Amino acid sequence: MLELGVTFDYSQLLIGSDIAEIILYSLKGIPVTDETLAVEDIKEVGSFRDFLTHKSTMKHLRSQSFAPSSDRRMRHNWLKSGGQDMTQRTLEKARQILASHKPLPIPEDARKAIRDLINREEKARGLTLSAA
Repeated sequence: MLELGVTFDYSQLLIGSDIAEIILYSLKGIPVTDETLAVEDIKEVGSFRDFLTHKSTMKHLRSQSFAPSSDRRMRHNWLKSGGQDMTQRTLEKARQILASHKPLPIPEDARKAIRDLINREEKARGLTLSAA
């Protein structure tokens, strides 16, 4: 933590979010069935053949963990699209989010409950401001 949390890196926040998403995905476990192992497809295609273009590969590819800040393009395609590294991509995404995000307002009952909690804790700790 830098400067007691005053210094903040939006890019690192998005990368950390991706890491947390991958961890949560992993904690769910990986389903191991004849279908996910593609047992029948392996028999159908055979040894030393192309599994990447098989329909089951594409079907199960989308169900696997994917970090949005990762770029899995071939290097020449990555370079043609600007060659941004992960930090550059996530910083750009963070700037887009900050420019366009419109948070939903906190419901009034929740706002009141939060304010009551803060007031109660401030009073318990002697932090209330005296009336002038």
